[in-house]
Amino acid sequence: MAAKPELQAQINALPHKPGVYKYFDDEGIIYVGKAIDLRKRVSSYFTKQDHNKKTQQLVRNIKRLEFTIVDSESDAFLLENNLIKQHQPKYNILLKDGKTYPFLCLTNERFPRLIPTRNKINDGSRYYGPYANGTALNVLLELIRTLYPLRTCNYNLSVANVEAGKFKPCLELQIGNCNAPCIAKEDEATYNAYIQQIRNILNGDLRIPKQYFRERMSAAAQEMQYELAHAFKVKLDKLEAFQAKSTIVSDTLTNIDVFAIASNEKSGFITYLKVMNGSIILTQSLEVTKKLDEDDAEILAPLIMQLRQEFESESKEILTNVAVSLPLPGTTLTVPQIGDKRKLLELAIKNVLYARKEKESMNEKSKDVNEVRIMETIKKDLRLTELPKHIECFDNSNFQGDNPVSAMVCFRNAKPSKKDYRHYHVKTVVGANDFDTMYEVVTRRYRRLVDEGASLPQLVIIDGGKGQLGMAVKALKDLNLWGQIPVIGIAKRLEEIYVPNDPLPIYIDKRSESLRLFQRMRDEVHRFGITFHRSRRDASTLKTELTDVKGLGPVTADKLLNKFKSVKKIRELSESELIAEVGKAKAKILQTYFAENEAPVHPMPPRQLPA
Repeated sequence: MAAKPELQAQINALPHKPGVYKYFDDEGIIYVGKAIDLRKRVSSYFTKQDHNKKTQQLVRNIKRLEFTIVDSESDAFLLENNLIKQHQPKYNILLKDGKTYPFLCLTNERFPRLIPTRNKINDGSRYYGPYANGTALNVLLELIRTLYPLRTCNYNLSVANVEAGKFKPCLELQIGNCNAPCIAKEDEATYNAYIQQIRNILNGDLRIPKQYFRERMSAAAQEMQYELAHAFKVKLDKLEAFQAKSTIVSDTLTNIDVFAIASNEKSGFITYLKVMNGSIILTQSLEVTKKLDEDDAEILAPLIMQLRQEFESESKEILTNVAVSLPLPGTTLTVPQIGDKRKLLELAIKNVLYARKEKESMNEKSKDVNEVRIMETIKKDLRLTELPKHIECFDNSNFQGDNPVSAMVCFRNAKPSKKDYRHYHVKTVVGANDFDTMYEVVTRRYRRLVDEGASLPQLVIIDGGKGQLGMAVKALKDLNLWGQIPVIGIAKRLEEIYVPNDPLPIYIDKRSESLRLFQRMRDEVHRFGITFHRSRRDASTLKTELTDVKGLGPVTADKLLNKFKSVKKIRELSESELIAEVGKAKAKILQTYFAENEAPVHPMPPRQLPA
């Protein structure tokens, strides 16, 4: 698709340097991309012939472009990521913003506190996380508070304030959750030793805390302080239980980010595992909608950058299930094939495939639930004995009695089954007789189904009032099918539903899904029938008007009618105009035909005056 002249001038002025480009339509930015060579990359949008439909649509909407030159591919990648998050262009894959994840914060103060928060403040405090799952954060916080006597108050425990005796101990001291550093019952060195072990736990390393409680338990037992030894054993057991619930990957692996992607036609599914000190400390699965039919590598690359930034990962090794190129100096990206790293990647793959399957099954289940609900509603409204999985609807079409035709549409499981649609040429009825026409087509349809041994519908809808419905009932009775197929009529004017042997229509809520489906079927059969009727009428008109002319073929007749719309206008053409359209020989044939078939004008006889 060639670019417009003004846009082509902009493209020709692009430098052969790395950078970021932005495409605009009349309303703003619609796409942001990066390039090692700006001119080559942007030009490819307008010179390649094999773009998919979505990319072709993007190119058609480009009105102008802007670009920014950067020093390296790495800078281009980072700038592109920031611009996408800032402008949210509709053709870029977007990781939804607006959701904030919680952190665990070790406050920057004397006797630090451990508190959950969603707001990071640059005050020197140390933040751990974020945690994709709030439950996991609360479990970890509860574990740490059970193991260590941390304070929860927000007092300013400066040396001067504590020595001045400004504070009083609270209930936390009495129940054993805090050792009251506010009144100097806990020295700062001991408290800071707890904090160091907490840092290890938050980093995923439980070895030092477990060793600490094991040594304290042994020492207390040797001194025959068995209650204290038991208390340390309980804490050690809690750590062991917590570690057992955690996924331990390998003692040989340290800090690794693992990404796996699986996609379908519409979406990409990504699973992220954050591994620290050989343990998985965070898992996150998400779904993104494809915008330009991107392949897996194109989807995954920007999301790796965004997720690492979101969850503050500084891992120097990234494992993926598809080869991805990212400008991350000092970081290796691999697709492992064997060993512990492959097992770790397979765990991520298993999770992402499960996420995709679950989403697809939910979509299918949702569709199935909707369809069953509609059929259940119809069954209830019409008091049917079985679920109407197969419904057929009939309608007649004619114009001033000419070219009568009928149509039948079929819905299975509340959805159109177009392979089962049928047109009918009316054979036994002359003129516009909707009642006899309905009798004929219903008879033909169900006689054929019976002869073929095919299954019968659970409901038949007749587009018309009591008259057409009565003829459909007569047809079923003559076929000995009456009582086997429920049949109703839907009147056009008031959307009334009639049932056999009842002069009054039944009431169905105008908002009911039953009535909406009946109306949809009625509109569909009307569209299907009227299209067939028009094609027959046009063919009939063409045949009777011009194809009777000997020596004039249907192609020539069709050409003339398409241009002049009526035989009357063709008749009014001059000889030279006809020759220009069809040539001298056919023009002479037409003029001869028109002259021979022109209606004679008889003069009126003279008026006789009385003598």
